[in-house]
Amino acid sequence: MKPGDGVRTEELARVNAEVADRLRRRGIGVTGQESSEELADLMVDDLGSSEPDDPHFVLPVRESGESIRDYIERIQRASGEIRPHRSID
Repeated sequence: MKPGDGVRTEELARVNAEVADRLRRRGIGVTGQESSEELADLMVDDLGSSEPDDPHFVLPVRESGESIRDYIERIQRASGEIRPHRSID
């Protein structure tokens, strides 16, 4: 083990825990066993992402003046449309 590796490992664990917490608060289930790469991949399709893995799976932005009910219904319609969408993996 090189000097500083322990600090880096602790920092990585802290960042992983923070990312997992953010994902959980957004309703994305995580087990705590995900790698840093897997956690980063889960964050990619976030609303603020400039390069989502697959744009079909990015939540649409709520329109100005759109009611919560209408926004939810639009998301539900969109989710029905992407169910048959082939994964890019």
